[in-house]
Amino acid sequence: MSATPGLGIAGKLTRAFIVSPLTPLFLLAAFAFGLVALMTLPREEEPQISVPMVDIMLSAPGLKADDAVKLVSEPLETIVKSIDGVEHVYSQTSDNKVMVTARFIVGTETDSAILRVHDKVRANLDRIPVGIAEPMIVGRGIDDVAIVSLTLTPSEAAGEAVTATELTRIARQLRTELSKIDDVGLTYLVGDTDEIIRIAPDPKRLALNGVTLQQLAGKVSGANQAFPAGQVTVDGQSADLMVGETLYAPAEIGNLLVTTRDGRPVYVRDLADVSFAADSTARIVATVTRAENGGVERKPAVTLAIAKRAGANAVLVAEQILERTEALEGSLIPHSMAVEVTRDYGETANEKANELLYHLGLATVSIILLVWLAIGWREALVVAIVIPVTILLTLFASRVMGYTLNRVSLFALIFSIGILVDDAIVVIENIARHWGMGDGRDRKQAAIEAVAEVGNPTIVATLTVVAALLPMLFVSGMMGPYMSPIPANASAAMVFSFFVAVMVTPWLMLKIAGRAPMHHGHADGAASGGALGRLYRAVARPILSSKTSSWIFLLVVGAMTLGSLSLFYTKHVTVKLLPFDNKSELSVVIDMPEGTSVEATDAVAQAVAREVLKLEEVKSTQTHAGTAAPFNFNGLVRHSFLRSESQMGDVALNLTP
Repeated sequence: MSATPGLGIAGKLTRAFIVSPLTPLFLLAAFAFGLVALMTLPREEEPQISVPMVDIMLSAPGLKADDAVKLVSEPLETIVKSIDGVEHVYSQTSDNKVMVTARFIVGTETDSAILRVHDKVRANLDRIPVGIAEPMIVGRGIDDVAIVSLTLTPSEAAGEAVTATELTRIARQLRTELSKIDDVGLTYLVGDTDEIIRIAPDPKRLALNGVTLQQLAGKVSGANQAFPAGQVTVDGQSADLMVGETLYAPAEIGNLLVTTRDGRPVYVRDLADVSFAADSTARIVATVTRAENGGVERKPAVTLAIAKRAGANAVLVAEQILERTEALEGSLIPHSMAVEVTRDYGETANEKANELLYHLGLATVSIILLVWLAIGWREALVVAIVIPVTILLTLFASRVMGYTLNRVSLFALIFSIGILVDDAIVVIENIARHWGMGDGRDRKQAAIEAVAEVGNPTIVATLTVVAALLPMLFVSGMMGPYMSPIPANASAAMVFSFFVAVMVTPWLMLKIAGRAPMHHGHADGAASGGALGRLYRAVARPILSSKTSSWIFLLVVGAMTLGSLSLFYTKHVTVKLLPFDNKSELSVVIDMPEGTSVEATDAVAQAVAREVLKLEEVKSTQTHAGTAAPFNFNGLVRHSFLRSESQMGDVALNLTP
C-alpha cells in the first residue's frame, strides 16, 4: 500500500500525532483536566432544572371568595398571563385572601422571572380594587429545596423539661451559625414556636378599679414604644436622646402605671395576670420514635431545613453543615437537646454517584478483559488507557457545559461506554492486522494506513450516533432539561472517542506493541479470524448454505423479536427510563374535613405514626399538624409549604438505608 493522498481526515491526524512529542502531553493534559473535573464537578441526586414559580399573594379583608375571584383573582390572572415566558397560571382564592401563581417555561432564569412579575404587576396596580394592600411577590425555585434537615428534640435525660419554645430559641441560633457556611442558601424552621408575653385581664379587678379594657390596652401599647428625639450635648459630649422604652419582661409590663384610684396608684399587675406564654399559632410538630418498652414515644420537635446555593456541590455543603453542627453540640446545642439528621441529600447523592462510578469502572474492566482475550494483552493495555482518557475528557466537557455529576449524567456515560470503545477497538484491531501482513512496511506507516482504511467508516459511525442522540436536547417541557445530560455527555464522549482513537491510540500502539511479535499472520490469523472467526463460520455456514435455511432463520429471529416485544404489552417486563430510586424518606399527607381543629389533625397524624412504626424499615417519624414538613421537589411544584390550615398535616417517615 502506498501513503498517498487517500489518507483522509483520520489518516492525516494519525500521521501528524503518531510520532509527535505533543501526543504524550495531550494524554497527560487529558488526565489532568479530567481528574480536576471529576473532583470539582458538583454532585447532586438529580439534574438541576430551573422551573421558576412566582407566587403573588394579596390580602383582601372583608371579601368573600366569590367576590374576590371577580374583583381580584381574574384581573390578576390576565395581568400575569400576559408576561413573556409564563406557561401556566394558577389561582387559589378563599375568604379574605388571594394567591396567584405564575409558572414559567422550564429553563427561564429565576431572577429574571421574578423581575418580570414585579414589573408587570406594579405597572397594572390600578386594575386591583382600591383598599387591597400591595401584593407580596415571592419566587421559588429548585435551589430552595433543602438538602439537609436537622430536627431538634429533647434528649432522653431531659424528658419533658425542654419545651418547644426552648427548642425554637436554640434552632434559631443554630440557623445563624450554619448560615455562615459558604454556599448555604435558604434556611427556614418548621414547628418553631415564638415566646410571647400574655396579658390576661380580670373583669372583676377592672370593674373594681374603674378601668376599661380599652384603657388597659391603650396604656400597654403606648408604653411599649421607643423613638429618637434628637441629641443632647453636655460638657463637650454628645449623646442620642431616646424617648420611651421597649418592654421585654412581664415584670416591666406589670409595673406600668394605668391610673390612680382614691389616691392609690393602679398598675397593670393589679388589673391582669402578666406572664410568658407560647405563641398560640395553631400548629403542632412532634417526633415519634420507638420507646424502649416497645411502645412509642412522642417529643416536641423543631426542624431546621437548609438549602444550598445554585451550582454548589451538595455533597460538600452537606458535609460542612453536619461537621459544624457536631462541633456545636455541647456548646451552643445543650446536652438536654438531641439533633437528628432527618434529610441528607448530600450523602445520598454521593452514594449514588459512587455506585454509578463503580459500575462505570466495572464496565471498563469488562471491556479490557474482552479485548485481552480476543486480541492480546498489549492491545488490552492500550484500551485500558484510552477508555479512561475518553471518560475524563467527557467529564471535563460536562464541567465546561455546566452540568453536574448526577445519576442521569453518569447513566449517559455508562450507556455510551459500549459505543465509545468501538472506535478504539476498530483502530487497534486494524493496526494489529496490518502489522501482521508482513509486506515489508514499517510499523509506523502500516499504522497510518490502517487508520486511514477505517477512518471514514469510523467518522460516519460516530456522526450517526451523535445525530441519533442530539434530538433529545430539544425535547420540550420538564423532561427536556432533566434528560439533557444524556445527549450532551454521550455526544461529547463519542466525539472525544474518535479523536482519541485516531490521535492517541496509534501512538500508544507504537509505544506498547511496536516492537512485539504479532500473533496475526497475513495468511493464517487475518484470513481465519482466529477462534472467533472459526466459531462464526461454524454457525453461519449451515444457515447460509441454502435459501430455505436462511428463510427459516429469518422467520425464527422475527418471531422471537415479536415475542420479546409482547412482554412489554403483557407487562411481564417493566419499562423505565431510569432505575428505581432508593429514597430514605416518605411522606403521608393528611387532609381532614375543612374546619377540623389542629388537635384533631394531630391525633390522626399520631395514629399514622404509631402504625408505621410497626414496620422495621421506619426509623422515626415527624408529625405535622397545621403546618408542612420541609418540602422536596414535588412539594415545591405542589406548593406544599403553603399547607398551614388547621385541617392539614403530614407525617414524614425516615427510612433505613
